[in-house]
Amino acid sequence: MSSVTVPHEIDYPESDGKPMGETELHRDWTIRILDILRQRYRDQQVYVASDLLLYYEQGVPTKFVVPDCFVVLNCAKHRRRTFQTWKEGRGPDVVIEVTSRSTSSVDTIDKPKIYERMGVQEYFLFDPTADYLESSFQGYRLIDGCFHEILPAEGRHLCLMLGVDFSLSGQDLLIFDSETGVEQVTRGDFEESARHEAEQGQEREREEKEREQAALRIAIERIRELEQELGRLRSEKT
Repeated sequence: MSSVTVPHEIDYPESDGKPMGETELHRDWTIRILDILRQRYRDQQVYVASDLLLYYEQGVPTKFVVPDCFVVLNCAKHRRRTFQTWKEGRGPDVVIEVTSRSTSSVDTIDKPKIYERMGVQEYFLFDPTADYLESSFQGYRLIDGCFHEILPAEGRHLCLMLGVDFSLSGQDLLIFDSETGVEQVTRGDFEESARHEAEQGQEREREEKEREQAALRIAIERIRELEQELGRLRSEKT
């Protein structure tokens, strides 16, 4: 009797055991970029993820990378435990790394080679502390299988795949729609802006009410003065 061979199922871990970011600043920027891009593509079939294990070689669970943020256009938005390129039939279109002390060499040397092989069209690096990159924001575009630096125009790096411009304001990274020039913000920014506008409206109403009350007090005081003057004139006539 022949034995039955059961195929061995390869395990692709869902965590590499490393923390999300080196500091709160790096973690906060990673989350903010993720939120901005998710807000931009909230009504489109675009998959945006952060700190997710991305496997790029079938059958080899050691071949993975963990982008801080990546975008896959024309892709189902459902949640994934890992991203496996052979199952998806593609890799990311755009990758953004938030560089820190522990990742700067990997982000500038190791990852670009992997992303080139995967066919990532545009690759961006942001150093929020301006300590680890000569230029704190850098962009690269895939041309003939190799990354070439994206030279900024008027201080902005154009991302063709996403139709956005990246720009630095001090050490803050701003993202603008390339066509409209409108700054891209998070849902929280919308809510904060609406809350701030409501607070300003309430403040304007309070100030207007105070002005009306002050004007009323002045009017009443003036009426009293006129009544006193009228009484004085009457007394003089008698």
